[in-house]
Amino acid sequence: MKQIRLFSGLFTVGFWTLASRILGFAREILLTAYIGPGPVMDAFVAAFRLPNMFRRFFAEGAFNAAFVPMFSKRLEADEDAQGFAQNAFNLLAAAVLALVGLGMVFMPGLVWLTAEGFYGDERFDMAVDYGYVVFPYIMFMSLAALFSGVLNATGRFAAAAAAPVLLNIFACTALIAGAMSGGDVIRWLITVIPIAGVAQLALVWVATERAGISIRPGWPRLTPEMRRMVRVAVPAALAMGVTQVNLVVGQLVASKTEKAVSWLFAADRLYQLPLGVVGIAVGIVLLPDLSRRLRAGDKDGARNAFSRAGEFTLLLTLPSTVAFMIIPNPLVSVLFERGQFSAEDTAATALAVAVYGIGLPAFMLQKLLQPLFFAREDTKSPFRYAVVAMIINAGLAFGLYPLVGWIAPAIAASTAGWAMVVLLVLGARRMGDEARFDDRFKHRAWRVVAASLGMGVVLFAAIHLFGWTLELPGWRYLALLVLIKVAAATYFFLGHIFGAIKIAELKGALRRS
Repeated sequence: MKQIRLFSGLFTVGFWTLASRILGFAREILLTAYIGPGPVMDAFVAAFRLPNMFRRFFAEGAFNAAFVPMFSKRLEADEDAQGFAQNAFNLLAAAVLALVGLGMVFMPGLVWLTAEGFYGDERFDMAVDYGYVVFPYIMFMSLAALFSGVLNATGRFAAAAAAPVLLNIFACTALIAGAMSGGDVIRWLITVIPIAGVAQLALVWVATERAGISIRPGWPRLTPEMRRMVRVAVPAALAMGVTQVNLVVGQLVASKTEKAVSWLFAADRLYQLPLGVVGIAVGIVLLPDLSRRLRAGDKDGARNAFSRAGEFTLLLTLPSTVAFMIIPNPLVSVLFERGQFSAEDTAATALAVAVYGIGLPAFMLQKLLQPLFFAREDTKSPFRYAVVAMIINAGLAFGLYPLVGWIAPAIAASTAGWAMVVLLVLGARRMGDEARFDDRFKHRAWRVVAASLGMGVVLFAAIHLFGWTLELPGWRYLALLVLIKVAAATYFFLGHIFGAIKIAELKGALRRS
């Protein structure tokens, strides 16, 4: 069997995703500084979420959940994988082109459905205007997702993982150029988004050609293989996109409160950093690896890959969760509080960060558990679980809003995330030992928990003893840096003492990969 290097793949995807998230933070810092929470930023968030929502459903979610396992198995068996990818490309291109056309025609309706609270004020018209410009981005990114799936299935992760960096480079450049020229900053930003999409598509297309797989535009053909892929993809749309649905429901509820959409968006960007670096990396690398191992009958290898990915997830998720719950205010203050982003905005966003932090392990575990189903081309089970989770999310978001106000969507999203994890765990029990963690994982899991809790205690003590330095002008940056260094040192020291972190073993795994 052609091996996918699990650990090197995880670190490659994680590195480029980290770079993308850091640049994404730079983008949001510039956005909040130049524009700030308010009508314009609310309208931009609502408009930009539309192509991202459909992209994650339509391409990265539904399409790749069906395409990657089927392509990986054909690649493993030398069954004309390139022809399969060519047919999939043509079908996806036709479907996305139709979607873009419908989106442009019904843009006001889409904005109303996802941000009904905007209707009747200036935010609605701005969101519709921005939506017309940014919505075509979905076409370029959906096609880029297919090429990324091809690259990931062949074990070439770098180009696909690096492509999102381009969007943030283009966006940061546009924001700075708009501010320096004295023009309309938001207009510069929305105009550059589809241009960045073209650049991302070009990068992964060229990388696919260099990998020896040539794909060219052509007429779509609904072959039996394509029909089967569509049948798998339709339920995967909801299963993979549950987080996006929950975000849209949250936006719908939050749009009733001015600035709330902006606050939740800023909080979302913060917790997406570890989710992107760890959770998305695990999902991208684990799915083709499991698919090919199951095709080859390597059940022990599949269990080992699942367990090692679980360790990787746990090691980086739990300390992030603790930090979000204990020091959300310093994090938000240092990252966003400048320009148009006030201390009031910091307090509101920090509350959302803490609530999302409770749900972070659940969002991570979903990325780990869903490939168990998708590698077996089972998208119906996660679909059913997602329906339950979305009902919980919508019920809590709308039900809690009269009681707790705009923070209700964050509470609902975290609760629904944990409900989804419980259902995935219960559903995976029927799959056999390859869907269960091995003894090494069980041996280390509680040690990771203990190290994270110990870090939390030290961080809690430090913030209460020296937190006053965060209030001094100019000192908050240094104070946060010290807090993070203390937290990291404590976590790695306790992890080493407890046996949760073994540096030599990790280096050996990377050398073998």
